[in-house]
Amino acid sequence: MTMTPDEGGRILRDNFAPWVQDLGLIVEEVGDGRATLRLPWSDRLAREGGGLSGQALMAAADTATVIAVSGARGGFVPMTTVQQSTTFQRPVVGKDVLVEVRITKLGRTLAFADVTMTAGGATAATASTVYALLA
Repeated sequence: MTMTPDEGGRILRDNFAPWVQDLGLIVEEVGDGRATLRLPWSDRLAREGGGLSGQALMAAADTATVIAVSGARGGFVPMTTVQQSTTFQRPVVGKDVLVEVRITKLGRTLAFADVTMTAGGATAATASTVYALLA
């Protein structure tokens, strides 16, 4: 199922805590079991030393997966993270991060996805996620 970026942005605004919205995520693409969100660079998300914090990247991956699953299901449904494993490969300094999600399996009660986070064309982190679909 295809969902417009505006519909994905509405899901983000209507269903996520204010601190997640403060990340400034922008839904760029949703559909065909995929989603791409942009995490804009912000000094507020940097840790000591100037690199983007791992917590911001993990929250972006988690949020982007919800948008991808919602797109695949044709709209938002309540879900919760069961597992997320993140591997950090290089620091991000002063660059936006593209968060690309590919759903690998969408079942009746569970969804599985792989997430790739790139900055400046280089992979900064990857994640593997599992979600329980609650409705």
